[in-house]
Amino acid sequence: MAQRLVVRRLLSLTPRTLPTQGPLAPCAPPGRPFGTSASWRSTFNVQDGSDFQDRVVNNPKPVVVDFHAQWCGPCKILGPRLEKMVAKHEGKVLMAKVDIDDHTDLAIEYEVSAVPTVLAMKNGDVVDKFVGIKDEDQLEAFLKKLIGA
Repeated sequence: MAQRLVVRRLLSLTPRTLPTQGPLAPCAPPGRPFGTSASWRSTFNVQDGSDFQDRVVNNPKPVVVDFHAQWCGPCKILGPRLEKMVAKHEGKVLMAKVDIDDHTDLAIEYEVSAVPTVLAMKNGDVVDKFVGIKDEDQLEAFLKKLIGA
């Protein structure tokens, strides 16, 4: 009986009326994807230029910026590999994903001429960069250099 009441209550809620705390609250913060891994905490999609400014340029933590495209085969290989490596560092570094078709202005500003292009940013400055696919050992070395470990 209690289960039916909870289900009925959940079905009656709209996104605007979802509780933010308690047993009916979503498992992930608003605007964040649901997932079972820790990568959702360290990886995010850039929404627009001001979001990039706030979450990448002004971030006190180092940020890896993955410029990619949906149609790019190598991007589909590198993206998940890079997310996995960033997640292993448990919040010491973040990963911003920028789709160049949606954010051409950012791609032009950061002189992205091919995808995938990955930038390492610290205190708003680009400190390292690579273009193309890297294996896990190369990605680990890239991240350690950025973090300073």
